Amino acid sequence: MAIDLPLIWALILAVGVMMYVLLDGFDLGVGMFTAVADSEEERNMMTATVEPVWDGNETWLIIGGGGLFAAFPTAYAIIMPAFYLPVLIMLAALIFR
Repeated sequence: MAIDLPLIWALILAVGVMMYVLLDGFDLGVGMFTAVADSEEERNMMTATVEPVWDGNETWLIIGGGGLFAAFPTAYAIIMPAFYLPVLIMLAALIFR
């Protein structure tokens, strides 16, 4: 039984997106809780727990987008123009959060 390359790439992309969803939940949860922190010290303590790892989670998005472009260029050409606005909003939210 031979496994073809598109199936392997689809699994790699699925794992990348799944890892982002699983690992970024911590960052987003801490970000939401900082709004209800009682003091500036508590807010700083919350963000200090996330600071070492929060940029690493966005790496999974780069793997997903780059892998889609490399493995499935036709799908990338169809999907990305349809999602320009949501992707730009997501990037702005990541920058300004």
